[in-house]
Amino acid sequence: VIGEGMTPPQKILFPPDKICMEWRQKRRPGAGLYNLGSTCYLNVILQCLTYTPPLANYLLSRHHSRFCDQQGFCMMCIMEAHVRKVLYSSASAIRPRAVIRDLRCKQFQVLRQVFFPSVRGERLTSFLVIGEFKPDIPGDAYEFLRCTLNAMQRACLSGSRNLDNSSQETTIIHQIFGGFLRSRVTCLNCKTVSDFYKVFLDVLLKIKGASSLSTALEDFVKPKQMDGKKFFKCSKCKKKVAASKMITVHHAPRVLTVCLGRADDRTSRKLSQVVEYPEYLDLRPYTSDPAGEPILYSLYAVVVHSGHTCLGGHFFCYTKASNGQWYKMNDVSVDSCGIHTVLGQQAYLLFYAR
Repeated sequence: VIGEGMTPPQKILFPPDKICMEWRQKRRPGAGLYNLGSTCYLNVILQCLTYTPPLANYLLSRHHSRFCDQQGFCMMCIMEAHVRKVLYSSASAIRPRAVIRDLRCKQFQVLRQVFFPSVRGERLTSFLVIGEFKPDIPGDAYEFLRCTLNAMQRACLSGSRNLDNSSQETTIIHQIFGGFLRSRVTCLNCKTVSDFYKVFLDVLLKIKGASSLSTALEDFVKPKQMDGKKFFKCSKCKKKVAASKMITVHHAPRVLTVCLGRADDRTSRKLSQVVEYPEYLDLRPYTSDPAGEPILYSLYAVVVHSGHTCLGGHFFCYTKASNGQWYKMNDVSVDSCGIHTVLGQQAYLLFYAR
């Protein structure tokens, strides 16, 4: 087996033993968030990150801001101030104006999905483009989550110089959300196996034809044929050959973030089918060592997109507060609900904690 992509870090930026997965402080749910234009997609991500226990514990400790020497825009400092304001506020709802004001900075760029008619006019073709954050333009919650985590990661690396890639993946962000995927490529000619490893902060699953999260995960790890334009250059055969590729979770993250891809690749239409998901998830069957001990996760947040197309609609979410109770968070409203309500949604993003 030839391995590539998993070299030990030369330096640990944040010790993993200092991460606390349980809430250090238990309290009632925090404030709702006003929609300041078209910011529902932003609100749901802010709420889900606020109720991510290990991240909230870290931000509430003010560890980052005490040592931050970054001039101007710092996403970690922004999130630290926001989480404290939400969880400690006596108001029923607050305006995330400080977050939006700071995100207008050119250093925070977002991915926007722009749709164009195809040449024949048969269907829409989508392109991801990078643009500045604008609160009055509708956005996608998953894209905003990825941009936010990347901006927080950059903030954690501020002041660090000449770090190898593996060391950069030991920040608090990667220690909480980061894991490794293994791509095992097998040459169908000589059977040589090559392993490639890639870090991830979330998993995007195809759900077309999937009735549940488990079936989508099974399809994700199922071996797939590489042929045609995807011929693999075998190191032993010294030529491009047909091969099979199997992706598995090689190192499981402390917090598993899953996006159920609801945009049809061919038509760009929304896939609205129900995809069942559990309150408790065992990730072990989808790992590189499926016969080991269970790797158990507990659901703590769900993002829902309502609407018939991916181009519009509305985002709201469900989060589990530190008191163990579930709440539906729909912009300014924060309402108590039961787990059966949470599990019955047309989910878009799922957040699970070890």
